[in-house]
Amino acid sequence: QVQLVESGGGLVQAGGSLRPLCEASGRTLRRYTMGWFRQVPGKQREFVAAISWGGGNTHYADSVKSRFTISRDNVKNTVYLQMNMLKPEDTAVYYCAADRVGRSVMYVTEYGIDYWGKGTLVTVSS
Repeated sequence: QVQLVESGGGLVQAGGSLRPLCEASGRTLRRYTMGWFRQVPGKQREFVAAISWGGGNTHYADSVKSRFTISRDNVKNTVYLQMNMLKPEDTAVYYCAADRVGRSVMYVTEYGIDYWGKGTLVTVSS
């Protein structure tokens, strides 16, 4: 299986930026569709962004569209989430996710995810 490890979270002020990343080990990501989800304690995990295996197609939740950019480097087996213009409501644990079926980015949901990272905490203060 694939192991996913996130890093790059932290504490930032509103309007600032962070770029968490997800490193895969054990196997290459191959043609997996990759995504980011986030979760606040007591709330349901929600979709943030997804990217196709080649990186040519992306999809974002409306709440982060135009502010976040997902990208991947298949040589490094790494997925990134560039987060700009951060808002306090972006505060959450961010999870990297892999869909080995390689679904279209439009159909990535947590129910179709095969591998999860343990998460990296992002805190946005005002």
